[in-house]
Amino acid sequence: MKIIVDAFGGDFSPQANVAGSVTAVNLLDDVEIVLVGDENKINFELEKIGYSGNKISVINAPDCITNDDLPTVAIRQKKESSLVVALDELKNNDDVIGLVCSGNTGALLTGATLKIGRIKGVHRPVMAALLPTKNNKEVLLLDAGSNVDCKPEYLLQFGHMGSVFMSGMFDIKDPKIALLSVGTEDKKGSEFSKEVFNLLKQEKSLNFLGNMEARDILSGQYDVVVADGFSGNIALKGIEGGINFALHNLKYAVETGSLFSKIGYLFLRKSINKVKSKVDYRNFGGAPFLGINKIVVKSHGSSTAKTIYASILQVKRMYEFDMIRKLSDIFGD
Repeated sequence: MKIIVDAFGGDFSPQANVAGSVTAVNLLDDVEIVLVGDENKINFELEKIGYSGNKISVINAPDCITNDDLPTVAIRQKKESSLVVALDELKNNDDVIGLVCSGNTGALLTGATLKIGRIKGVHRPVMAALLPTKNNKEVLLLDAGSNVDCKPEYLLQFGHMGSVFMSGMFDIKDPKIALLSVGTEDKKGSEFSKEVFNLLKQEKSLNFLGNMEARDILSGQYDVVVADGFSGNIALKGIEGGINFALHNLKYAVETGSLFSKIGYLFLRKSINKVKSKVDYRNFGGAPFLGINKIVVKSHGSSTAKTIYASILQVKRMYEFDMIRKLSDIFGD
């Protein structure tokens, strides 16, 4: 399986991208990596790590798309950027199964849509974010920010794509689906959300449970949470901020607490570290763009080597599940 990694664009690139790719080829026997970016800098990182195998190749792309670039303009004008070259390689080579990128989200979505194209019948590709839950499982939030303005039928498709993803990736039969709203009652929400609610409720092939509130996203009661990109992104960032706030205040309480607090922390340290690991996004890989004709995973902008590896593993698992064909079977008609 040949997977492309955009070596530039993330906060810790190219170091993290290269190191994560080396981890992947060392641990996954059937994976090869194509690193795209400034070849001198990539080769320097490979030499620094000491990698001398033959499962990583490099394609030179001297330019880079930054977070300040306008997505459409950047894709059209920065033809020698690592992202554009990576997308062209993904499009033009049948033996390449997917792409991992930690750079500009808008540029990645725009480029993937324009160059790779949507699965036939899909209205809008959707960014799907995996999150931890109280019962040690995962919940998929989509849209996590790629489509700020949506039509009700888009969210119906999001529900279908989320259901296929969770059933395949986690072997969940009839994934439980909920619609993000301001209350659990059927009549709660805006006129838009009420229309979406009715569409989901009428779709007998989906295990739709009804409305849910943002505070219950991590409850473990649901496998898929459907939202428009505006609401979904706010919910996602709110969750991230809440987790960071809690961990920060826990650390502050220990550092400024009494001697007994510090002693107590020593006994609880392993348990606290387990909690930190559970909510660490680096363990979940990236957010796939579902609805694109090939596998595209958006890794976090602050991705470490661990995150890049997890994102590569995510591409591999989606390919093994035959995700593109299964989505095509739903919308192809």
